Amino acid sequence: MKILVTGVGGQLGYDVCKVLTARNIEHKGVDIADFDITDTKATREYIMNYCPDAVIHCSAWTAVDKAEDEIGKVRTVNTEGPRNIAAACKEIGAKMLYISTDYVFPGTGERFYEPEDPTGPLGAYGETKLGGELAVKELLEKYFIVRISWVFGMNGNNFVKTMLRLAETKTELNVVCDQIGSPTYTADLAPLLCNMIMTEKYGVYHATNEGVCSWAEFAQEIFRLAGKNVKVNPVSTSEYPTKAARPLNSRMSKDKLEKMGFARLPDWHDALARYIHELEGADRI
Repeated sequence: MKILVTGVGGQLGYDVCKVLTARNIEHKGVDIADFDITDTKATREYIMNYCPDAVIHCSAWTAVDKAEDEIGKVRTVNTEGPRNIAAACKEIGAKMLYISTDYVFPGTGERFYEPEDPTGPLGAYGETKLGGELAVKELLEKYFIVRISWVFGMNGNNFVKTMLRLAETKTELNVVCDQIGSPTYTADLAPLLCNMIMTEKYGVYHATNEGVCSWAEFAQEIFRLAGKNVKVNPVSTSEYPTKAARPLNSRMSKDKLEKMGFARLPDWHDALARYIHELEGADRI
């Protein structure tokens, strides 16, 4: 098995390549310096030359608020990019694993979204990521679509690092308490993706760490584990306006993982404790 991983410079792509290296699986991690996924010709040429058995597509435009102002650019990255990769995969008969997001759902109610539930994104980011899903489904039969949320990992910026940085100068923070979801630690997710790509259990999955929380609860646990004396004031989404609408309900059911023989990820409390320990050891806060 030979695997191409896009977005190696990001949180997830970095950890996927780390797992593949540890397992002695032939792979290549690439980023925009290698080829631009929005360039159809360059994407086809690179993939045809490397000729992987599978592509794990981790790269994406993830700046949610900025996406509202640059919808055209975002669509080329999040919809046309995956389409270009899928077209090349189809040509060489390769599998494709596409990373998607909770933002494809409207985020209403309190029930856990199932993989096959109707979508309904609230803004540009979710709309373009859903476009990527549809492109992959349209072009390929051998595909995995894995929706994740609230991502944190060593190689890049995330909510945990932001909270820890703020804790250096703040003793009190307002954090949203009515958006509910599940954090996803890339070091836990990456092994699952590498297991999945070795199978033919194609389809749409949800994969996050177990358990749910609000952003405020997440922040409180970050400060508790890191030994930071910061007071978290829970505020509503309406009190903390952002350019892009956020889903209030990002609960996603992982029952399908078990049904298809994949292990669920550990509880998010456990994942966060390991992550903060790793951050402190690496001095990368």
